[in-house]
Amino acid sequence: MARIVITEFMDGPAVAQLQARHDVLYDPALVDDAPRLLAEAARADAIVVRNRTQVRGELLAALARCKVVGRLGVGLDNIDVPGCEARGMRVIPATGANALSVAEYVVTSALVLLRGTFAATAEVAAGRWPRVPLSNGREAGGRTLGLVGFGSIGQTTARLARGLGMRVIAFDAMMDADHPAFADGAVACAGLDEVLQTADVVSLHVPLLDSTRGLLDADRLASMKQGAVLINTARGGIVDEVALAASLKSGHLGGAAIDVFGTEPLPASPHFENCPNLILTPHIAGLTSEANTRVSSLIAERVLEALA
Repeated sequence: MARIVITEFMDGPAVAQLQARHDVLYDPALVDDAPRLLAEAARADAIVVRNRTQVRGELLAALARCKVVGRLGVGLDNIDVPGCEARGMRVIPATGANALSVAEYVVTSALVLLRGTFAATAEVAAGRWPRVPLSNGREAGGRTLGLVGFGSIGQTTARLARGLGMRVIAFDAMMDADHPAFADGAVACAGLDEVLQTADVVSLHVPLLDSTRGLLDADRLASMKQGAVLINTARGGIVDEVALAASLKSGHLGGAAIDVFGTEPLPASPHFENCPNLILTPHIAGLTSEANTRVSSLIAERVLEALA
């Protein structure tokens, strides 16, 4: 019987599935108790984490007998993957399991920001009637969605957007026009500059790597189409947050939905104050009750397979 340590929230039935076969420590608060986390890691044959647990440095060194790292999500920037592999540890992300949740967040945010009416509630409730200034919202149909990154989440987002009548173009540094993802012609393969300069809505779906850190800096934000909408559900650090706020305040960008930040939780950020058409959410694009169930179930199954 193996010892499995789960350091952050996992869906109950999936925890029970693991408990039926192995000795399981499930403590969603363990991520915030570093001394105890290190002590428990030394006894773990498997560890299951979300995005806050940093599987690197001291924690990686403590995982002396660990065989598998289950990631309740898809981003791996909190895990030293080469370091794990060098120790013979298999790293298993929940690839595809939260794709629909993120894609729905992207499409919903795009619709809300293009229409530009989401902040009207207080005015209407107060007896004002801002009908004229809110009568020039934009429809998604016929507009171009540009995807930066075209993996499972990007492809799911494209499918939903095309159902709204949007044209979709995508850039992915790992794919060229001959990649099977572009085979049906429904999504056009494009360069990064073309995506940024021509899309009405740009959505980011790339990991945080040295090559993507600061990818959307002030110059690239300035190159985006006048009035375009930016959505980031990928990782903080990809977008220059201060430059983004300045672009919104100047009116160059028409809106933004940001779910991920360079520092999480996001500290008080004066640059975001009084930004028009801005939606900020606390890293929840991939979190719905259904996605939690799919992600947890997938990781439980894969961890059990790895320990068999």
